[in-house]
Amino acid sequence: MLLKSQTIFSSVSGLKLNPKSFLNPNFTLQFNPISSLKVVWRKDRKLDRAIENDKRYKLCARVVREVLNEPGQAIPLCYLAKRRERLRLSVTVKTFINNNPGLFDTYYDRIRPKSDLVSFLRPSNRLRNFLEEEKRIYDENEELVVSKLCKLLMMSRYKVISVDKLVHVKREFGLPNDFLVNLVPKYSNYFRLTGSPGEGQSFLELVEWNPEFAKSVIELRAEEESRLTGIRVRPNFSYKLPPGFSLRKEMREWVRDWLELDYISPYEDASHLDQASREMEKRMVGVLHELLSLSLLKRVPVPILGKFTNDYRFSNAFSSAFTRHSGIFYVSIKGGIETAVLRESYEGDKLIDKDPLHEIKDKFVELLEEGWRERAEMSRLRTEQIKKDMEIMATRNEELSEQSCGEEL
Repeated sequence: MLLKSQTIFSSVSGLKLNPKSFLNPNFTLQFNPISSLKVVWRKDRKLDRAIENDKRYKLCARVVREVLNEPGQAIPLCYLAKRRERLRLSVTVKTFINNNPGLFDTYYDRIRPKSDLVSFLRPSNRLRNFLEEEKRIYDENEELVVSKLCKLLMMSRYKVISVDKLVHVKREFGLPNDFLVNLVPKYSNYFRLTGSPGEGQSFLELVEWNPEFAKSVIELRAEEESRLTGIRVRPNFSYKLPPGFSLRKEMREWVRDWLELDYISPYEDASHLDQASREMEKRMVGVLHELLSLSLLKRVPVPILGKFTNDYRFSNAFSSAFTRHSGIFYVSIKGGIETAVLRESYEGDKLIDKDPLHEIKDKFVELLEEGWRERAEMSRLRTEQIKKDMEIMATRNEELSEQSCGEEL
């Protein structure tokens, strides 16, 4: 007996049929082309909120990286202030530092010998402790990082990807900053750097294919369900439209029929598939699903995914698949950037399918929140002190007023 991992629909769909056509011996079934299927984008406020909630965290992480990348991990405050626009700071650097205590220590030094003393920033002891924790988490999850890197290469057309592209997406997939320097040479059985140094000239190539890595999240989920139920479960997508969302009849029928197609693993050779076929659409959605599943937050900006169009054989209009399959994905336009979100990984605005490397983000948020609590407490104490001072002044004024009245009498 064969079950599907998710409840899906089973009607033949997308067909434009004329009953008289069945009398024609040359009659053939015609499916609507994928490009003609349109789905109206609709806002998902909860998933938008999930992105908005990370805005402050990402801003802080961006400023921290800027300081850590400086020689000696220290920078004059005036230099950082000049980068305010690039860092997308809506306030001055001084205000940012005051609003986020605990990230940096301020000290005075000279930029050049005999120059005037100016304010410098360097990582605080708390931030340095966090960096040690970050390294520990990466060390404990090194096998996971290696498998992610292998999977990114295994899904690609030629099992090789530009180093520049991988560096650009390292934070999206939780790869450590030094993965090219430390991780790649250490696992030479899996990876090989080719080409020459320079922009767009270096590539990371897969050396060995590990069958254990060649299973998608969807396939592993089906295997686990089969193990638990004792019944073979077919791999398939988890498809659930958000409340209040509906598809036009034509699209609803096409989705039912499309879901009935056999699942195509993103690690299978797809060179024989027609780029415009429904099977290729199935494969492309599988790759997109796997990429989002491998990402740290189960969401990736669409422009970043677009950099891999040739590597993963995406069509030029690949981004329309996110709205076409609204029960699998959501595209947020929060912040003016299209971000593809994997619906099944979220419950409301909360990420429920957490990557083990997500602990790094949790630790950093704890560091930020500790500083925010201290700032709030200091603000509360200042407010109370001002209130006490005002009460004392009012009492003194009252005493002086009474004394003045007594003298007049």
